[in-house]
Amino acid sequence: MPDLGAPHVAVLLVAAFLAGAVNAVAGGGSLISFPALLLAGYGALAANVTNTVALLPGYLGGSLAYRPELNGQAIRVRYLGLVGAAGAVAGAAGLVAGPATLFSRIVPWLILLGCALMALQSPLQAAVRGRHRRDRPDHRSPPLLLADLVCGAYGAYFGAGLGVLVLAMLGIFLSDTLQRLNALKGLLSLVINGVAAAYFIGLGPVAWRPVAIMAPAALAGGSLGVGVARRLGERLLRVLVILFGTAVAIRLLV
Repeated sequence: MPDLGAPHVAVLLVAAFLAGAVNAVAGGGSLISFPALLLAGYGALAANVTNTVALLPGYLGGSLAYRPELNGQAIRVRYLGLVGAAGAVAGAAGLVAGPATLFSRIVPWLILLGCALMALQSPLQAAVRGRHRRDRPDHRSPPLLLADLVCGAYGAYFGAGLGVLVLAMLGIFLSDTLQRLNALKGLLSLVINGVAAAYFIGLGPVAWRPVAIMAPAALAGGSLGVGVARRLGERLLRVLVILFGTAVAIRLLV
């Protein structure tokens, strides 16, 4: 395991706080925290599973802050949560059972995919706002459940940009306000990452020292995410994340 000095500890703390804040608002926080773990000297697989466990409290903090908007959505949470959890088990199993060298090779492309999702966040959100029709299928719609299963698998396998994917999926199939859909997105992300984290704790190479450093910072970031994002400005925050993630992906490819 890498020897974490004070500079690496500081980087992990800041990255986890920002990741928790970004995930609470829109999604894509792993593009900050995952590269920080790579920078600290952890291999791609260990960094990925450690990142999932470390950021889990951030999703919890965001969901607690969104409790009013979650009222009346219990049936949706049950249906979509169970399907998303099943997908998460499949994604986590594929990650742990697959060769570490394969994951290392595809990590740069996964990061670039996450950057692309972040870049498309505004048009995706605009599409969400424009699709509130009364004839939309409900939470039991087979296409919605299939998309939920795929999101669960992707979220457990890597997860950068998961929140954007889930929000777009909910906006297409469910008719509700954007704030309520965003709250549901956060809770589903918590379920998916919670299942993945449980799997990784049992079977994955979790590095516990960075988890101890990052988890409290992620919780604080998730709880304060909306305020932090508003101070930074959504556009600036998204641009910084995209540039950071793209630079890391290019460095890994080269």
